[in-house]
This record gives sequence, structure tokens and C-alpha cells, in this order.
Amino acid sequence: METLIEKYDAVWKYDDPRTTNWLMMPTMVPTMIITALYFIMVYVGPKLMANREPFQIKNIMLFYNIFMVVLNTYICTEFLLSGWLAGYSLGCQPVDYSNSPQALRMANACWFFYFSKFIDLFDTLFFILRKKNNQMSFLHVFHHGIMPISWWFGVKFVAGGFGTFHATLNSFVHVVMYTYYGLASLGPAVQKYLWWKKHLTKLQLTQFTVVTIHSAQLLFMENCSYPKLFVYWIGLYAVMFFALFAKFYIDAYRKKPVGKKDQNSNAVSNGFSHGDVTNALKKD
Repeated sequence: METLIEKYDAVWKYDDPRTTNWLMMPTMVPTMIITALYFIMVYVGPKLMANREPFQIKNIMLFYNIFMVVLNTYICTEFLLSGWLAGYSLGCQPVDYSNSPQALRMANACWFFYFSKFIDLFDTLFFILRKKNNQMSFLHVFHHGIMPISWWFGVKFVAGGFGTFHATLNSFVHVVMYTYYGLASLGPAVQKYLWWKKHLTKLQLTQFTVVTIHSAQLLFMENCSYPKLFVYWIGLYAVMFFALFAKFYIDAYRKKPVGKKDQNSNAVSNGFSHGDVTNALKKD
């Protein structure tokens, strides 16, 4: 118990005074409430839609994809210009807790990344409204539900530094993914040119590999002030999702059961974004 208390106190000493009064940051309660409502929606939503026709929301989803491309482009750009193209080290990169313009810009980018995880919850809502309940796998729901909570801690304690590396990669991957699904939602006339769908999963696997290596190297540095607890969490997350995406890639592109329709071809033919397993698993 003494060890646990010491570790608990060690984490809270990193409480960032700059972000304390930002929207949804003073307390974790709003984040927990929204997350709880999300899980209630996942449970109740399909029941409410059971005897209803699927909603036709193609235009809404097209707008959603365009918006997410713009938002993630902004977030990725801010991460790069405030840190990773502005002097950040790929080795030990502590959090700059000062009020310098660059440090505040990075903290702001972290908050936008955190808030974008709430917008991601619309992925699941669209599944429910379109009665694509088979896409709401445990992984999809768990991932979408845990990300806002994870990044509340990120903004609360480490708004900058080493841990923003994976968020930078993740926001870039989301730009590519939402671009693909936005184009796919335009229908068969455009879908036939989207030959690079398969490579989205490869891009995701590359992302998790790079993040795992980047996280692991810090564990061998004794004099780095970035809290190791967050390094362990980021690394574990990357390894777990690499394994899940690798399994998906093998099942989707390596195994071709006779007489079984390719789930990815079927997903694209729907003409909507977020209609397949790749998108259901997507967060980094």
C-alpha cells in the first residue's frame, strides 16, 4: 500500500497548472459522464433501432469525414510546429511546463487531440443509426470509450513532451483514413479508384511499430524526467493494437476462404465511411 501511495503521489505532482482551468479539465467528472453515456448508447441504441429502418445519412457522413480530415490536419500540424519540427528530441523529451508561446501551443494541441476523441464517438452512433451492429466489436467500443479517459490524464499531467509523439502519428493516420472514407462515401464512381485501402492497415501497423520502439527506448534512460508510468501505458497500448491489427490484416488479406465474400470489398460497396473492421479498430 505504501508503494501504491508513493506512485499515486508521484503522478499527481505532475499536475499541470496551465491546463487546470481549461474546458473539461478541472475534474474528470464530465469525461466520465460522457463515457458512461457512450456505453449506455452502445447497449440501448441497437435495441431502439431493432424495429426501425436504417437511417440514410450519406450526406451527414460525408460532411463528418471532411470535418475530421480538417480537424486532424490541424492537430497534426500543431503537434509538428510546436514540438516535433521545433526542436523536440526523439529521445528523452521532457514536458515544458512553462508559459512560453511554444509550450502553450503544444498544450493547446494536446487538448484538441483529447477533445477530438469525443467527436470520434460519432463513429459508433453512425453504426447504430445504420444498423451496422456487427461493426461494434468489443475492441471498437473499448477503444472509443477508453481514449477520452486516457487523454484526460495526458492533458492534465503531461501536455507536451515525449508522449505527444504517438498522438502526432495518430492524427496523421486519421487524416489519411478519413480522406479515404470520405472518398468512398461518394459512391461506386469514386470507389473503383481507391486501390490503396489495403495499405491503410499497413500504415496503422507501421504506426504501432514505430510507437512501440519509440516508447521502449525511453525505458533504458535513467535520467529522463518524463514520467515512466505514461511510457508504459503508451507502449502497452501500441503493442496491444499492433497484435489486433496484425490479426485483422491476416484475416482480411491473407486468408481467402472459398465462397466467402471479402469483408473489405463488401465494406467499400456500402458507400459509407466507417463501414468495415479497419475503421472500427482504427485508434491509435
